Amino acid sequence: MRNILQESEVLADAQIAIENFHKEIVDEVRTAINDHEWVIVGMKQNPVVKTARKHLEAKGKTFHYIEHGSYWTKWKVRLAIKLWSGWPTFPQVFHKGKLVGGAADLIKYLP
Repeated sequence: MRNILQESEVLADAQIAIENFHKEIVDEVRTAINDHEWVIVGMKQNPVVKTARKHLEAKGKTFHYIEHGSYWTKWKVRLAIKLWSGWPTFPQVFHKGKLVGGAADLIKYLP
């Protein structure tokens, strides 16, 4: 796993800010991955997100899609998702509550 600050290295006010950084968006993703077998989190105008969606469609898999912004909008919302998951790019693909990775990882996982 990636190296992150330990809780003991973060002051209380900073911990609160971290916990609340677009909490509603992170909660939306958490709820979706608990409620759906397949979830793709993405953004408009990203061709790699479309690749992941098309791959699951071609495999006959039903998935829940969450989209937040584009290259020019809602970057802070997407940053909150990245910080939460630890995955640096979009799409973020989840299967049965676990992070698969991005589109290339999905294709390896579900050939």
